[in-house]
Amino acid sequence: MSDYPTLPADLLPVDGRFGCGPSKVRPAQLDAIARGAAIIGTSHRQPAVKDVVGEVRDGLAALFNLPEGYEIVLSLGGATAFWDAATFGLIEQKSAHLSFGEFSGKFAKASKQAPWLQEPQVVAGEPGTAPSPSELDGTDADVVAWAHNETSTGAMVPVTRPNTEALVLIDATSGAGGLPVDLNEADAYYFSPQKCFASDGGIWLAAMSPAAIERIAKIKESGRFIPAFLDLQTAVDNSRKNQTYNTPAVATLLMLADQVRWMNENGGLDGMVTRTTANAQALYGWADANEQATPFVKEPSARSLVVGAIDFDDTIDAAQLAKALRANGILDVEPYRKLGRNQLRIGMFPAVDTADVEKLTGAIDYLLEQGVGAK
Repeated sequence: MSDYPTLPADLLPVDGRFGCGPSKVRPAQLDAIARGAAIIGTSHRQPAVKDVVGEVRDGLAALFNLPEGYEIVLSLGGATAFWDAATFGLIEQKSAHLSFGEFSGKFAKASKQAPWLQEPQVVAGEPGTAPSPSELDGTDADVVAWAHNETSTGAMVPVTRPNTEALVLIDATSGAGGLPVDLNEADAYYFSPQKCFASDGGIWLAAMSPAAIERIAKIKESGRFIPAFLDLQTAVDNSRKNQTYNTPAVATLLMLADQVRWMNENGGLDGMVTRTTANAQALYGWADANEQATPFVKEPSARSLVVGAIDFDDTIDAAQLAKALRANGILDVEPYRKLGRNQLRIGMFPAVDTADVEKLTGAIDYLLEQGVGAK
């Protein structure tokens, strides 16, 4: 029996999954796996699986209103693998980064550790802040990079080209599909599917510009050593055939295809941003009105629509709140582990219903009234 209060039924969300990745999966996506079960365990080089990859690529092209000449490229390993692949296949000599949290900092670290590249330029911001892309104006780097949404802190930075000829690489792992974007402003908008796309991880996808694809070919032809698994030219060549170089998780592709179809059928990217905006308004509006809680990101325009981090004052132990919520089936609202703050972090991706966010805030209020977390 739990040591924590039981929430009244009217405060329980219909779905209690609020994780920031892996995130809530719609039941229809699991049904899609069942419907596609006949192709699980079959060759990914044959039409049945390639058709699913093609559906994903076409659906993402429609969702993002892909500019002329851009292509959807995919491969295995997730966004972490893409950072390493980019050090081999997209950065010619030097990169420049906005670093304002754990994940935006990791790409900068990968570039710094690559011995064939020059020391990267890093414009650092404190966690919870959102530096401007204009801070990279005039850089001598040939790649500039930042995160559309910093998953660790809930800060978002717009996708706008700095005043530079460098390629623009955007980590959109937690933002793609839930934040507005004009892909004319980026050359590689890359992401994993376990956030807004409510699928399992293990793959990366990227909307790539002609300039990015040309850079990949140029570096490949230069003779630079590139490990086969991280070879972006191989990823481009295979994606054009609607396949991956290595064997993919077909169940993940089935879930992803269903989610992309659902997104396009429900208003496309604009429809998804409407959903995440409503979620964010519910969460931040509650925090602004609560004397014991406040949004971690102070600048309202920089507060993420898809990941909300809420600080609590020193009279409350947020870790105890998270445990009490978990005991009642409300899951994964703990803060990012390395940030070490007294806060909750809440996923507000398109699959999350605003009514459930409102139930969550009501549940937190109820637990606070019951003295849960009081120091």
